[in-house]
Amino acid sequence: MRGDIFYSEFKPTPYWWEAFRPAIGDRVAVPREARVAIVGGGYAGLSTALELSKHGIDAVVFEKGVLGEGASTRNGGAVSGGVNVGKSFSGKPAQVDAARAARMLSDAYDAFALVERLIDEEAIDCSWQKRGRFVGAWTRKHFAYQESRLASLNDNAQSGAYMVPRERQRDEIASDYYYGGMVVERSASLHPALYYKGLLDACRRRGIAVCADAEVQAIARDGAGWRVTTSRGTTEAGDIVIATNGYTGALTPALRRRIVPIASHIIATEELPDDLARSLIPNGRTLSDTKRVLCYYRMSPDGRRMVFGGRARFTQVDPLLSARVLHAYMIERFPQLRGVRVTHGWTGNTAFTLDALPHMGEDSGLHYALGCNGSGIAMMTYLGFQTARKIARAANYGCAFDSPEFPDHALYNGNPWFLPLLGSYYRLRDRLDRMLA
Repeated sequence: MRGDIFYSEFKPTPYWWEAFRPAIGDRVAVPREARVAIVGGGYAGLSTALELSKHGIDAVVFEKGVLGEGASTRNGGAVSGGVNVGKSFSGKPAQVDAARAARMLSDAYDAFALVERLIDEEAIDCSWQKRGRFVGAWTRKHFAYQESRLASLNDNAQSGAYMVPRERQRDEIASDYYYGGMVVERSASLHPALYYKGLLDACRRRGIAVCADAEVQAIARDGAGWRVTTSRGTTEAGDIVIATNGYTGALTPALRRRIVPIASHIIATEELPDDLARSLIPNGRTLSDTKRVLCYYRMSPDGRRMVFGGRARFTQVDPLLSARVLHAYMIERFPQLRGVRVTHGWTGNTAFTLDALPHMGEDSGLHYALGCNGSGIAMMTYLGFQTARKIARAANYGCAFDSPEFPDHALYNGNPWFLPLLGSYYRLRDRLDRMLA
């Protein structure tokens, strides 16, 4: 029994697919050779190929299944201007020195600008809305920590961040759930599937071979270059880029040990009455919070539905189960949505790293762009762009996320068996923090 929270025609697929549904499309032939072979056809892979083409470098993109079926069309559509950089899945900040932290925030500023520029240059119709973000504070201590970050965010990422005390919270959200929070003006939202479609269309206009249903089965050295064996043929390439992010697998075991794939779950509600829809988030911002088991949410681009995401579980589960959990989280924040039904529920992998930082670099001769840590739209687009410029020898400075240090752990082999235990622990810590508050 589904119960009364589900719409009669509930779909266990992303709401975003109503506008663009990922598909195999034309089965582009696997080329015999390419200057660069890219493994992974998400934001990072397409961004890498697109920038390489602008430098006259031909590339082929390999996707093991349907183009865009992964996190690129499954995320919440929030575009961070730097507020999430260095935030781990536990909510703790990355441990980096002040100088590098400043450089990373500056690069996060550039990442946001890159997304906006690509949307403009490629005429991508994806409901780009620069309305900012509100990050709700789970406790008073969390509010104080947010306040301590303002100067760095504003100095290094030009975030336009400021604090909203609890007594003014309803200016941002029709709820008393938080202890105030932080507004980040330089943040935005878009339709993630249509943004992906725009990048894909841009690649196709330039004649870039984007090969769906072409799983890479082996990568081997071949003289000064590489031989890439796929399920549909073999390509000789000069350079390889690994852009698999939350779906990094056994093909690259050394990189797999450095990525923790955490499931993120999202629901979309039925269309709401106009007055109710307008009242929930008065300024139309995206929202998130400082809980360890965080939630993130926004109105749909047309302003008629609530799109609500979070860690209903840290692993993949049936959308019917995760939808029930997320619906309960939503009602905790918005009791006025009690009785509103869910039309869509879905999940996808988010790639976290052990040091909470995005990474680009080289491992055994392979270039990689991995580890968005929850900032996939801006960060994966940017890491792909920077990787392309590095290969083209066009970069005039070192990207702050390009570092030989990409930590792994002796007890982790890429199988995140510990996530259910970790999720239970974080939920307990969240409850204790709130009780003490």
